[in-house]
Amino acid sequence: MTVLSDQVRKRGLNALLVYTFLMVVGFAMLMPLVSVHFVSNAGMAAAVVGGALALRQMTQQGLALVGGMLADRFGVRPMICLGVLLRAAGFASLAFADDGLSLCVAMVVSALGGALFEAPYQAAIAALTTEETRPRYYALSNWVSGIASTVGPLVGVALLHVDFQMVCLAAAACFALNCGIALWMLPPLAAPEAPRTMTHRLGLVARDRPFLLFTALMMGYWFVAVQINISFPLLAERLSGNQDSVGIMFALSAGLTVLLQYHLLRVAEKWLSTQQILVLGVTIIALGAGAIALAQSFAAFLVCVAAFSIGAILVRPTMQNLIASMANPQALGTFLGFSSLSLALGGAIGNVTGGWLVEFSGARQWPQLPWMIFCAVGLLSAFGLFRLAPRAREAA
Repeated sequence: MTVLSDQVRKRGLNALLVYTFLMVVGFAMLMPLVSVHFVSNAGMAAAVVGGALALRQMTQQGLALVGGMLADRFGVRPMICLGVLLRAAGFASLAFADDGLSLCVAMVVSALGGALFEAPYQAAIAALTTEETRPRYYALSNWVSGIASTVGPLVGVALLHVDFQMVCLAAAACFALNCGIALWMLPPLAAPEAPRTMTHRLGLVARDRPFLLFTALMMGYWFVAVQINISFPLLAERLSGNQDSVGIMFALSAGLTVLLQYHLLRVAEKWLSTQQILVLGVTIIALGAGAIALAQSFAAFLVCVAAFSIGAILVRPTMQNLIASMANPQALGTFLGFSSLSLALGGAIGNVTGGWLVEFSGARQWPQLPWMIFCAVGLLSAFGLFRLAPRAREAA
């Protein structure tokens, strides 16, 4: 990578914080309203809308490796610009989608944009930070994301009172602005000394056994983590008897992130290594999910959600830090793109299995079964990460 001055690094990292805020606000103001608008207002079948949403996630996460490889070949900044412009086009086209096909096309275009910019965005952070500054920056970035994920839905709902098209165009504008930020404020982050062939870069990943094991083990984390979007809302509504409880649940999670993200990680870093913080976070998430099996009231459920959210606060920045530290600098984008497969596969399995387990356990009158399985998978993932920690340190 090009040698950068501290001033250039600081300017680029500050730009990425603004980029992060706009990226999360743009996404959060629109995506939660997609199912509401297209089912309730446009009259589409819920299965069609759900399929389009699933298609978006699988396309984006499944192709993130391609985005990372292209960033290694053509540079980080060009891929970020192309990706956010595609995302903006996809979100803008949602404003004019009026049938299942046009909805799916808009989702695929926005997903392709995400696939192109996500790994380069992470690679930019990894390239502009150092081993010393990276943990603190990831904590700060996740804190900004927490604020943005709280603001985004509020902006979306306010604009929805005007028109759904306004929501789509405002979300698209956020990503279009990010193109300008990347173009004018990010330094060039090409890696001219990196191997140019994609097969060589993939070979570097394939031969890095600790990184492959880490990615596989994080699938277990994502299997449990995505339950906050599928199993948790279903139980929240059942325990409270109304849909407003789902909003309360997400507000609690976002509020804890804003309040605790930066300071909790600073305290943890005084006593634990990065790997130990990650293992602790995954363990707390697993136990928080498992404790839901004992929750008989909505208040008790919220206590479990709080524990789950605290675990996530510990996991996210440490996971990002470890991935960046373990990645080979000669193929940074490829490694970061490959790591997205843990979310693509683990998240997809978690979404499908989570919904099925809730229905199956309800039919069999085994309400504790899903939460016991989520807990077991999370604890197995934490144990594997604990055993991997020495090899991860060697790789880092």
